Amino acid sequence: MKITILGAGAWGAALGKVLCQNRHDVTLWDINAALLTELKQGHSERLLPGVELPADWQTETDFAQAVAGRECLVLAIPSQFFRDVAVKLKGHPGIFVSVTKGIEFETGETMSRILLEQTAPDRVVALSGPSFAREVALGIPTMVACACENEATARTVQGLFHRPEFRIYRSTDILGVEYGGALKNVIAVGAGVGDGLGFGDNTKAGLVSRALSEMRRLGVACGAQAETFNGLSGLGDLMLTCFSKQSRNRSLGERLGRGESMDQIQASHPKLAEGYPTARSAHRLAKARNVPTPIIDEVYAMLYEGKEPKQAVRDLISRAFKAED
Repeated sequence: MKITILGAGAWGAALGKVLCQNRHDVTLWDINAALLTELKQGHSERLLPGVELPADWQTETDFAQAVAGRECLVLAIPSQFFRDVAVKLKGHPGIFVSVTKGIEFETGETMSRILLEQTAPDRVVALSGPSFAREVALGIPTMVACACENEATARTVQGLFHRPEFRIYRSTDILGVEYGGALKNVIAVGAGVGDGLGFGDNTKAGLVSRALSEMRRLGVACGAQAETFNGLSGLGDLMLTCFSKQSRNRSLGERLGRGESMDQIQASHPKLAEGYPTARSAHRLAKARNVPTPIIDEVYAMLYEGKEPKQAVRDLISRAFKAED
């Protein structure tokens, strides 16, 4: 199949390698010409250190050329810029696969909902799950989920990506898969704060357990199915992002917990992890839906209101008694 990856970051490049290995005709598009030149050389120590990349994929900076005649478009665009790219695809006849984990701030929409403004539901797919780009590119066994309202389309995308070391499960609950993938990034920031404060495994296990309930509650209020949050894109991705030292979201929280301000963190690393914008979006969405999300609220307060991490923990622990849900 003729496939274009829109967004040649680490995740886009890793998935492009998977598709090349499955003998698809792959083009990488990005506005960064220097990055594409680097990827064309067969390696990128900046994005995917130690990974051998395909020599036969194509690169393109011209958007119209990149998408013309392509049967499938894989969107690996940061959530803040996703709509800007999506609107250019109106009327395109291919399958759209979003691999972006985020929630649009202004509307509270997931990436699939943005794509639905440009095409029909049976051509919009979300792919998500516990998957660090470098491990996928190295061929380390990984399992993720792809979701579409149309099961036949989900099967098609499942076949495009599936490899012996990259197992794809399918689902028809596209919202559940997307909300799980987006909200876990916010929780991972909170998990990192605990690490920065020197807390232990008890704390993190409790946080992850209660966060899963919170993610499910908000997702269901937005139209997702509760059981999806027990799967790869919910619990699976939540565990990976909260516990792994590779997690950029967890690392962001750890720096907060150690006493750094957001101004200091941004000054040293302008491109912040996805959990930063998603915390703002998720907080606003929860308020609009009148859904209690105490963990998300405290992460938002630390990221955007300058709340002290120790105070955020005290406020979480000292809330009124309740039954476990």
